[in-house]
Amino acid sequence: MTVRINNIRLSIYDDLSNIKKVASDLIGIKESDIENFKIKKESIDARRKGKIDFIYQVEFNFDGEEKAVLKANNKDIILFNEKRESFIFGENKLNNKPLIIGSGPAGLFAGLVMAKNGYKPIVLERGEAVEKRSDKVKSFWEKGYLDEDCNIQFGEGGAGTFSDGKLTTRIKDKRCDYVLEEFVKHGAPSEIIYSFKPHIGTDILKNVVKNIRNKIIELGGEVRFNSKVTDFIFKDGKIVSVKVNDKYEIPCDVAILAIGHSARDTFEVLFKQGVVFTQKPFAIGVRIEHLQSMIDERQYGRFANHPRLKAADYKLTYTSKKYNRPCYSFCMCPGGYVVAASSEKGMVVTNGMSEYKRDSKNANSAIVVGVGPQDFSSKHPLAGIEFQRHYERLAYEVGGCDYSAPVQLLGDFLKDKISTKLGIVEPSYTRGFRFGKIKECLPDYIIEVLKEALLDFDKKIKGFADYDSILTGIETRTSSPVRIERDENCESISLKGLYPAGEGAGYAGGIVSSAVDGIKVAENIMKKYAPI
Repeated sequence: MTVRINNIRLSIYDDLSNIKKVASDLIGIKESDIENFKIKKESIDARRKGKIDFIYQVEFNFDGEEKAVLKANNKDIILFNEKRESFIFGENKLNNKPLIIGSGPAGLFAGLVMAKNGYKPIVLERGEAVEKRSDKVKSFWEKGYLDEDCNIQFGEGGAGTFSDGKLTTRIKDKRCDYVLEEFVKHGAPSEIIYSFKPHIGTDILKNVVKNIRNKIIELGGEVRFNSKVTDFIFKDGKIVSVKVNDKYEIPCDVAILAIGHSARDTFEVLFKQGVVFTQKPFAIGVRIEHLQSMIDERQYGRFANHPRLKAADYKLTYTSKKYNRPCYSFCMCPGGYVVAASSEKGMVVTNGMSEYKRDSKNANSAIVVGVGPQDFSSKHPLAGIEFQRHYERLAYEVGGCDYSAPVQLLGDFLKDKISTKLGIVEPSYTRGFRFGKIKECLPDYIIEVLKEALLDFDKKIKGFADYDSILTGIETRTSSPVRIERDENCESISLKGLYPAGEGAGYAGGIVSSAVDGIKVAENIMKKYAPI
């Protein structure tokens, strides 16, 4: 039988190597009777500043009698027998290899699962392999040369590769464990399996992505870079091929559309082809920066800099009663950088990035306010995209029209003054900055909600709204502004053989949930069709 124990509490001074003995003592069995012991989850309880505990969930196998476990009479001790569902592959014949468009988390994991099961997929990526992609991103940050097909948003690994590599997710899906396990197999730190807030970091994630690509190829799949799908060819309402780089066609019976939330040009092509889109809410706002040392002290008190604790993070929420809008921290990057994340010329977009060690001087996070169809200029399904573009253009202008970002001290933002000098926090934005008024590149209602929220967050984390805190504009790519409608089998409701997947299609938000959705879509195809 499998035994799960929740809420094992160890103090910051306790040795983690003793956790197996703690588990056996809780039940009253011998430590030697425990097999396949695993830490499933680890979280930190820092609510009391004078005391910090680690909370664990563990699982293990026990061959003894059930009553030996039940006699402990503890609601945190759970017994269960794992049942594995058998997967039945389809019998329909594929005349062509399945196509996967995009190599972000959804595309990579769809490709990995299909390759493992003999489907030999072809993955098409408009950008470069991650090694060359890094050079393109560096060139943009240092010189302002923007490649619209290979940047922070596009290229192998998707937008998440040049972010914090956060693997947190709200979804409860058994595939989440599979995703984390595959990341570890391909080079990620083993701690992500159980960490409450798992994180890889851009520096390690680049290599993990490359290893997954190589595994797909080793298993008979293909990964083609600089291969932008520029058109979709349908016959009698079913996909028959895609056009690549406006030059050649690749025939297909099925195509997984895993294009990411910034593939605006591809959305427009699909819309013209009759694919059904609906508007979707998302959020926009700014990046805020503080000294990481201040966040550590506020969150951990006297335990700040303790060797068992990593750079502290936070999660903050607020709802404006006046404007009836949520405001919240998003993609918080401890010890990270604010990065230039534009994917179209003449627009400024920010994002946050951390490396594995999270040892940079600043902490940063998006502080964003919810927007939705009521805020867009029309009922057109792609109106959310134009909403984003409008404010990204304004940010470009306020920043000086060279991809520098507008920056304002938080105190000056609250007073509606343009900043003239920096305080104790220096902006980390990778393309450089100019002082400007954030209100000139965001809607008035966003500005007002941000002001309310920042003052509220200061009550929760003292010093959050300090005058010298840095605001950098603007953050607009929190999630996809559209949803591509699909049926219960993950197939487009408008065109057969097209399978929208991941964050760009509006079905995920983040690395893990996108990967899970890619797997889910691949499984639906495999249930219908036999391997190649």
